[in-house]
Amino acid sequence: MESLVNQVNEKLIKKNEFPSFSAGDTITVYYEIREGDKVRTQFFKGVVIQVKGRGQSKTFTIRKMSGTIGVERIFPVNMPGLKKIEVNKGGKVKQSRIYYFRELTGKKARIKER
Repeated sequence: MESLVNQVNEKLIKKNEFPSFSAGDTITVYYEIREGDKVRTQFFKGVVIQVKGRGQSKTFTIRKMSGTIGVERIFPVNMPGLKKIEVNKGGKVKQSRIYYFRELTGKKARIKER
């Protein structure tokens, strides 16, 4: 059954080629937004909190600060509206999912560069 699902996924889902990144990296994601008949490109820049899954079902979570409020967004890698991903800074963290980053503020919320 799983082999059948894998075959269908390989044939039907368009594969996007993006640079590799991991938790702690600061990235910018450009994606399309449709509002009625209009289509515009918007970007979301923040720190990668986690990368989850593998293959075509892979997702990643990005966190940014909007004023004093933290905003997180989950992006599927095979999302059709995803245009490009830029890796701005490589971060050095010890864990693959940095949920502790949510509680940090100020200077403690810095991540060392790789």
